[in-house]
Amino acid sequence: MTGSERELTSADFPVHWPVSTRWTDNDMFGHLNNAVYYALFDTAINGWINTNCDIDPTEVPWLGVVAESGCQYFDELRFPEPLFVGLAVARLGSSSVTYRLGLWQADGPDEPVAAVGHWVHVYVDRANRRPMPIPAVIRSLLEKACVD
Repeated sequence: MTGSERELTSADFPVHWPVSTRWTDNDMFGHLNNAVYYALFDTAINGWINTNCDIDPTEVPWLGVVAESGCQYFDELRFPEPLFVGLAVARLGSSSVTYRLGLWQADGPDEPVAAVGHWVHVYVDRANRRPMPIPAVIRSLLEKACVD
C-alpha cells in the first residue's frame, strides 16, 4: 500500500457492507483494538459472498483461506459507532482474489477513510487443502466488484 490509500473515498469501493461494533471491541485505550479491524473486514467479505451466492459455506467442497492480510490505520474508531466496510476486488487470479478494503463511520461516507486494508483469499479443495480454481458462483460475484 502507498500513501495514496489515505485519499481513497467510499466511491472507490463498489460494495459497501454495514458492520457493527461491540462493547468488547474497545481496548484499554478507548478505541477499537487493531484485531477488530481484521474481524470487520472478514465479516464484510464473507457476509457479501454468503448473502449473494446461494451456497452453504459449511457444505461446499472448497474453502477460501486467508493467505495474506494487512491494514493501515488513519483514524480511531470506537464502540458504539456504526461502520461500513468498502470492498473492492483489486486482483482476480485463477485460484486467489485480492481485496482492497476501507473502513468508515456509517454516517460519514464522505469523510476520510479511517483504515485501509488488503486481504488475499486462496481457494482450496476442502479435502486435500490444495489450491483450486475459484468456483464459478464466487468468481461471477467477484467480477462485479473488480476495480483497476
